[in-house]
Amino acid sequence: MTITRFKAHIETALSFLTESRLLIAISGGIDSVVLTHLCHKLELNFALAHCNFSLRGAESDADEAFVKQLAEDLEVDVFTQRFDTEGYAKTEKRSIQMAARELRYAWFTELANQLDVDCILTAHHADDNLETFLINFTRGTGLEGLTGIPEVNGKFVRPLLPFSSAAITAYAKTNGISWRDDSSNASVKYLRNKLRHELVPILKTINPSLLQSFQSTLENLKATADIVAESTNAVLKRAIHHIDETHIAFKVSEFKKVNNPKAYLFEVFKAYGFTAWEDMVALLDAETGKQLFSNTHRLIKNREELLLTDLPKVTKQTTLEIAEAMVPLDTPLGRLSITPVNTLPETYDNRTTVYVDKATLNFPLVLRQKQEGDVFYPLGMKGKKKLSKYFKDEKYSLLDKENAWVLCSGTVIVWLVGKRADARFRVTKATQSIVAIQLK
Repeated sequence: MTITRFKAHIETALSFLTESRLLIAISGGIDSVVLTHLCHKLELNFALAHCNFSLRGAESDADEAFVKQLAEDLEVDVFTQRFDTEGYAKTEKRSIQMAARELRYAWFTELANQLDVDCILTAHHADDNLETFLINFTRGTGLEGLTGIPEVNGKFVRPLLPFSSAAITAYAKTNGISWRDDSSNASVKYLRNKLRHELVPILKTINPSLLQSFQSTLENLKATADIVAESTNAVLKRAIHHIDETHIAFKVSEFKKVNNPKAYLFEVFKAYGFTAWEDMVALLDAETGKQLFSNTHRLIKNREELLLTDLPKVTKQTTLEIAEAMVPLDTPLGRLSITPVNTLPETYDNRTTVYVDKATLNFPLVLRQKQEGDVFYPLGMKGKKKLSKYFKDEKYSLLDKENAWVLCSGTVIVWLVGKRADARFRVTKATQSIVAIQLK
């Protein structure tokens, strides 16, 4: 590795860095220190950011002091942050490694926003890429987990990704660059270190050109991933039936048409945290109302559709009392108005408007979510119905039922909002005063 090769890589693949405000994540180890020196030689505009995780006592403090001295020597700004990593790991029930990762990435992002930084540079290199591939491979993953660390991922950029650890070490020694050694890197109790110290050397003995071969494999996998994405997008375009603020509806039939529904379900829904792929395939033929949950979302089988929603929030029952003088009024469903009218129009949209005999109303009206045991007299139908029976007859989805609201006069339903008025409040020949109740 030489400054010439690094400069050529920046110019051809990452030229935007030359015009950007940068933040380099630096531990004090050889990789991030070499990255810092390379960026300094190219006269890039950067500051340093160092995390002290307080895990190695005086050694951690010495790393921080080293980084501060390096910043002073290079005449660049440096920002440091000390973390109680063990305390965070215990509170959040994380491993130490995961806790450190969450803390540093959250702080880097926060700091970058405060400093109006364009990119955050990390010192991941080709060997890190191989180790990540092996970790994902041993744990089980899809194609995405085998395509390596992205060189650019949002604000995070990894300029050393094409270069090997050996090349970085050679550059440091050739140029008399000093760095800090992290004693924990020698321990094989962590999976990454175990792979680095025990497995990868064996693989390099079998194939001395392992990193070059691995890079070729990554390029082939990324090309395949592009094909998969193109095919998935084509199926997704046909499968999405409806999108609104509450859910996305997918046609079950489009997933059943493909040769491998499980693969397409994986590609479409992995971003929403779903991992039980056998259960997802079974959902295609499940009864209406069957649900699957991830940590953030749920999928509901509704006849010939899959409905994707956020996890329902557990909230107190919402009840809003509405005095006549309060309208028009903003409600959770929209803006409610109650307006006197002279005559009943021949046609109107009963999803947004109902016309009632004002004399039948007792204020304040009550707008609330549906409740167990609710009964009303659907306008245009004979007799009364439980809402639950009406929902079943009208083929309501589980999501529709959860989002059902009613407008009541006292305890009596006036309007199943957005669906049907109650016949007891209808306008008749005897009606002397008509009001239009409207939700926009």
